[in-house]
Amino acid sequence: MRLDHPLSRRRRAQGGTALVVVLMGLLMVAFFRAQVLRKTTWELQAESNPLRQLIVPAPRGTIFDRNDSLIADNVPGWAVVLLPGSRDSIRSRIESLRPHLGLTDGRVERLMETARTYPRQPLTVKVNAPFDEVAALEERKGEFPGLYLERRPRRRYLAGEAVGHILGYLGEVTQEELDEPEFAQDSLGRYVPGAIVGKDGIERQYEGLLQGKAGFRYVEVDVLGRIVGSLDGFPGDTARAGLDIRLNIDLELQEWVHDIFPDTLRGAVVALNVDDGGVLALYSAPSFDPNAFVGGIGGAEWASLVEDPDLPLYNRSVQGTYAPGSTFKLATAAMALDLGLIEADEIMPIPCTGGMPFGNRVWHCWEREGHGDVDLLKALQGSCDVYFYQVAARIGLRRFLDEGARLGFNERCGIDLPSEARGTFPDTTYWQRVYGYRPREGETLNLSIGQGPIDQTPLKMAQFYLAIARDGSAPPPRLLKTEEPPEGGWTLDLSQEALEIMREGIRAVVQPGGTAYGSSLEHWDLMGKTGTVQNDGNPDHAWFAGMAGPRGSDPEIVVVVFVEFGESGSRVAAPIMAKTADFFLRKKYGIPIDSIQTLTEHWMTGTPAPWAEPVPAEAGGAGGGE
Repeated sequence: MRLDHPLSRRRRAQGGTALVVVLMGLLMVAFFRAQVLRKTTWELQAESNPLRQLIVPAPRGTIFDRNDSLIADNVPGWAVVLLPGSRDSIRSRIESLRPHLGLTDGRVERLMETARTYPRQPLTVKVNAPFDEVAALEERKGEFPGLYLERRPRRRYLAGEAVGHILGYLGEVTQEELDEPEFAQDSLGRYVPGAIVGKDGIERQYEGLLQGKAGFRYVEVDVLGRIVGSLDGFPGDTARAGLDIRLNIDLELQEWVHDIFPDTLRGAVVALNVDDGGVLALYSAPSFDPNAFVGGIGGAEWASLVEDPDLPLYNRSVQGTYAPGSTFKLATAAMALDLGLIEADEIMPIPCTGGMPFGNRVWHCWEREGHGDVDLLKALQGSCDVYFYQVAARIGLRRFLDEGARLGFNERCGIDLPSEARGTFPDTTYWQRVYGYRPREGETLNLSIGQGPIDQTPLKMAQFYLAIARDGSAPPPRLLKTEEPPEGGWTLDLSQEALEIMREGIRAVVQPGGTAYGSSLEHWDLMGKTGTVQNDGNPDHAWFAGMAGPRGSDPEIVVVVFVEFGESGSRVAAPIMAKTADFFLRKKYGIPIDSIQTLTEHWMTGTPAPWAEPVPAEAGGAGGGE
């Protein structure tokens, strides 16, 4: 039969049709098996290789001091992270990690709450985990589904306790913080659960500058949540570090203050640069080590800080308010000079015999034997209460309250820290509100010597003395070093002659016969005012506020020292102030720093100070009792 015969062509067509039918049947069977019989298998395979986005943390900005010395930087650290999953799987994974990471019940519940709120984001179980924990988990990684050990920058504070109250500390962002406008409306989208943020101090104040912008990358994980590959072909985003900042702080001076402050006492030291008002040192004792907070502080350690009766987390330099005592006499003098009520060489009508009558009582001087006839300079030198009682009587209560408010004693200084306290200075309604009676003129006498309803921070007193050291103006004290001078502050309405009179008065305080003669220094012109404050049956508080600079030149540093229960401004606070100023100036002018001593220390050891002037018999040792 020929191939082109009709019957042959029909058979070939039938064979082709049968072949097509068979092939279609095979394809349909294959499709059925793939889409129906193996549906679950393909779903599992698809789920076993999902695409996951991982955060690439950014390092915080580095913090330098005024001399470009490192204060805070970053070192390599590790975080323990779980990839997203169902709630049950996340809880199971957390529980399996619990004994290895020391997770508390509270921490577990907080993690579960975060997982419920942000179910699609990786869960940071522990920030800055110790290396031994990370190494142990790495060895047993297969036992922990969804575990990811992430390399992260770890904050380091090189001066430890010396800078605790300046820098503050870091912690993991809370849900409450994420809901705050500052974090929720961050235009860069930098804040997610697990982010590390500043909680206090400079770290909190300049969080917006120091916080970097985290990046991200994609990885491929299997059904057990194990990372099986990095998807370099998918575009990610590079992490961007936070901005570096420089502070006005002199780190060496800050560490010096930490070293010389008596470790058995509580108090504060503030040092300001006369030139621009920048904060050279800001110290509160006792302090804390901000390194302890890196990676999360343990419950027991946190409790020990919070429950410590010495309150190491309390920044006495900017949060503590205390009666300023005789350091406030300089403010009383400034008010009277400003109002034209006294002359510097004027002898007050009533000589100091240990007290003076006013109203229906006798107002005593701290020096029971009295100071005799004194002018302003002698009154400041000997801290004569009777002189200032008479100045206060001339000013009068209402004017005194108005002038005190004008000088800002009821306002904050405006330092760039998140928790500065406002000073207490009464108004005319204070006595009626608090005690239920109309104030008497005698209240002015109490206020004039820094007692009564007046409390100030050490920082506020430093700002006031800064105005005396300068031209009468006091800019806001600043920690951040900037090119432009800070805005704000206030100005004393005093002539240069009046300012020099007050400087001369407090210069005499550290000369023979002055209450702080024991703290005079070999190389520098030191001037200041002692203060010893009565304290309701407890030991007296001790103050010394002053300034120093090269002899024959303007002051270059202002230092205020406050010591709780220090008992004597002249014997306890003044030497700390003198050593602080001496260290700064010696370093600045290249004079060796290995032998800083005050006259008080020479007298205590029985060795004469080579630079000391002879002490008059009436001066008595280290000066007066204030």
